[in-house]
Amino acid sequence: MFQNTLNTTLTATQTKSIESAQAIAQLAVQSAEQIAEINYDAAKEVVNAAQAKSAKLTQLKDPKAALEMFDADSAKEVAAQVVGYQNKVNKVLRKNGKEVASLIDSAIDDSQADLKKFVKEAVAQAPAGSEAFVSSFNTAFDAALKSFEQVRATSQDAYANFEKSVDAALSSIQGQVAPATKSRKQIAA
Repeated sequence: MFQNTLNTTLTATQTKSIESAQAIAQLAVQSAEQIAEINYDAAKEVVNAAQAKSAKLTQLKDPKAALEMFDADSAKEVAAQVVGYQNKVNKVLRKNGKEVASLIDSAIDDSQADLKKFVKEAVAQAPAGSEAFVSSFNTAFDAALKSFEQVRATSQDAYANFEKSVDAALSSIQGQVAPATKSRKQIAA
């Protein structure tokens, strides 16, 4: 009877683990699709802008007029497009990161609940005279439950570090865009 309970519990736990892994994989695929779509749209905008500028350049006769096409306002426009692109990617990454963190928390909660149920059923079926073993088992089980909390804390730390890395990368890129805009103003002057 205990073996049937064990098999049923293990099967249910493995099924939940597979479902969680599939959900996380699905989120990764959705994130990749969304970022690919953002990249496609950005590339299309860049090509269209380049074609429009090229068409204007071929019609110009004066080299000074060509330089005026690439003034500070043009640089600001490009910088705004870069920042807009970064914000779109950042939004996708944060949304999916939060969903993954939520799935991990849910999986941890489910696993804890399943284990508690399993232990309760196992202890209820323990033969008479096994109180010392049951007590030792419960102590080990409580320690195992604490490790779930350590896993939860580690996953939350990993997500927080991921967000900090994204923020640092975006700040770095935005910091590079501003000096480039200033340089173009100096060249135009």
